[in-house]
Amino acid sequence: MKRIFDVQPWHIVTNEFNPDNKRLQESMTSLGNGYMGMRGFFEEDYSGDSLAGLYLGGVWYPDKTRVGWWKNGYPDYFGKVVNAVNFIKMNVKINGDKIDLAKDKFSDFKLDLDMQHSILTRSFTVTKGDAKVAVTFERFLSVAQQELSVQRLMLKNVGTTKVTVTVDSAIDADVKNEDANYDERFWNVVSTEQKPDFGNVIAQTTPNPFGTPQFTSAMEMRHVSDLETVSVAQPNDKEVVNEFTGELAPDQSAKLEKRVIVTTSRDYQTNDDLIAAMHQLSDRVAEKTYEDLFDAHAKIWEERWNKSDIEIDGDTAAQQGIRFNMFELFSTYYGEDARLNIGPKGFTGEKYGGATYWDTEAFAVPVYLGITDPKVTRNLLMYRYKQLDGAYHNAKQQGLKGALFPMVTFDGIECHNEWEITFEEIHRNGDIAFAIYNYTRYTGDESYVLNEGSKVLTEISKFWADRVHFSQRKQQYMIHGVTGPDEYENNVDNNWYTNILAQWTLKYTLEILKKVSPEQAEKLAVTDKEKKHWQDIVDRMYLPYDKELNIFVQHDGFLDKDIQPVSAIPADQLPINQHWSWDKILRSPYIKQGDVLQGIWDFIDDYTPEQKKANYDFYEPLTVHESSLSAAIHSVLAADLHYEDKAVELYERTSRLDLDNYNNDTDDGLHVTAMTGGWIAVVQGFAGMRVRDGQLHYAPFLPKKWHRYSFRQVFRGRLIEVNVDQKGAQFKLIEGDPITIDVAGKALKLTK
Repeated sequence: MKRIFDVQPWHIVTNEFNPDNKRLQESMTSLGNGYMGMRGFFEEDYSGDSLAGLYLGGVWYPDKTRVGWWKNGYPDYFGKVVNAVNFIKMNVKINGDKIDLAKDKFSDFKLDLDMQHSILTRSFTVTKGDAKVAVTFERFLSVAQQELSVQRLMLKNVGTTKVTVTVDSAIDADVKNEDANYDERFWNVVSTEQKPDFGNVIAQTTPNPFGTPQFTSAMEMRHVSDLETVSVAQPNDKEVVNEFTGELAPDQSAKLEKRVIVTTSRDYQTNDDLIAAMHQLSDRVAEKTYEDLFDAHAKIWEERWNKSDIEIDGDTAAQQGIRFNMFELFSTYYGEDARLNIGPKGFTGEKYGGATYWDTEAFAVPVYLGITDPKVTRNLLMYRYKQLDGAYHNAKQQGLKGALFPMVTFDGIECHNEWEITFEEIHRNGDIAFAIYNYTRYTGDESYVLNEGSKVLTEISKFWADRVHFSQRKQQYMIHGVTGPDEYENNVDNNWYTNILAQWTLKYTLEILKKVSPEQAEKLAVTDKEKKHWQDIVDRMYLPYDKELNIFVQHDGFLDKDIQPVSAIPADQLPINQHWSWDKILRSPYIKQGDVLQGIWDFIDDYTPEQKKANYDFYEPLTVHESSLSAAIHSVLAADLHYEDKAVELYERTSRLDLDNYNNDTDDGLHVTAMTGGWIAVVQGFAGMRVRDGQLHYAPFLPKKWHRYSFRQVFRGRLIEVNVDQKGAQFKLIEGDPITIDVAGKALKLTK
């Protein structure tokens, strides 16, 4: 496998520019600060193939759902992230000739994403006739001031003749989404202002027929430069431009700094407030130097890494992979805004609409519990609670009681455009319930589950109680017509994972109802008749099982397929989702991601080693891992079964999924929620971390390929450092009160 970036511990860097890989480079050098983000596309115009993308947290559009035929209950629209107004645009002219790397002769190319400090640098030397100029772009999105984007352009004449350099710095609202239907534009310009050294654009998303809010964004740019400011006419009604020019003698340099403040209507009541805030923040930033701004930004990144960095000695590719995972996670979400969630592509692309998926509860919650303050995860739980009205609507659309949380959403209303995902992949209701349990188990904090969480659990349980049906023939409860986590199986009956989550949710809700206060119980108003019915479902839920194989059967009829391992598929037909028809995939035995094994991972302590081994040995050879979420849980289960080589192989796959483009689908954006996989594989897999009855347990081992690994983990007010090397495992309490942990069956008290 040829890698397009060098393998370095803290950097995503290359000295090669291949236009065929430009979209991959853009994805892999994406930046974000939780408030906004951008792909690593060029600042200057590029006439070759590119996916230029800038995205603002929580800003979206209800696009027309485009289907060939309609079904009752189908979503009215497909919610999608909106490509924002381009505020990083900077075109450079050499002697009046604009730079375009798709056409120009250039050398010394370097592209470098510094993950430690979250800054992207690109440099090259361009030759135009007798002129030769070294060009360096830097950019970062401040985590100290989240509305702030900072760029710095440095130009040096490395030729032998004098050159004239001109820089056009712009804010350009003439943008579109690549995935837009009918080539619509989603922004209307409300107003613009342009003066010689600054400019701003106020834009609003286009009206929609669905009653969802329109969003307004305000962007203002200011500059610091040793080039001369040139007054230019505004080129059109969608763009403002500030022009800077100067002559450079041989070996002479020039510099231009660009600061842009971005505010959105999510945070302000009126456009006047929005614009006033933009001006105020812009004034405040103008008083600081580039170094001041960068140092404040870098300091916060240092604090984040001090709490969460995973160090791996002996395998630089593994080290780079895990840091890339953590970097892109933190760039997407660090819990500052409880209104936001973690989209599968984050700020790195348009695919999946950019909205909230079940990935958050199933994969992100375990990681954020381990690396951030508990309030971050609690915000993710509150996000769902605040969207209960939408969940009621979704259930009602299907003629069902209770709450059906959406598969894809921005506001609680289901907005995905694939039926088999939207209204068959209902296991996400159980995943949301499990996240409440996961938070409570890990933190020991019951204040959420006994209040808002009990409401969420109750409404989900009402849904499950209505969605099941009772089989008179088998005298058991069943759930037909679903899609499990394995999306290569649609409209199946009795998906084991879905059924067991429904059963578990009802059981857990009944337990919580016994613990809530009388006042809360009165608000929840669950009748004794309902409780009795829920308990009957728990007692008589049908869970497909094959006694001969000692496995939980993925769904009714699965074992009647032509069961052959993935190794039987010719290599040139992988990935199958890019080579086979959907019909062929559905008829095959091949599994996109863990399904039964997802459930065993959730409840890993509830199954015997024999059960885990039988199910893993049967299902993993059938799994093509064509979901980005697949490898991590398989790595944990392989480690649990002492399949070390397999555990390491799958760790490498999850941690380097995008860096090595395993599934040939990274060009349109990173798999951000799957970035949780590296942490999960190391901490739950290699270190064997579990929480049992409020106590931390570890069963660590060191992969043969590695010399050492270490990580820090937040747990109930403590910060614990775990170091595993060839001598064994060492544990250190960095912060908090003394704590007793279990290490491979032995109690160990940690004190500072």
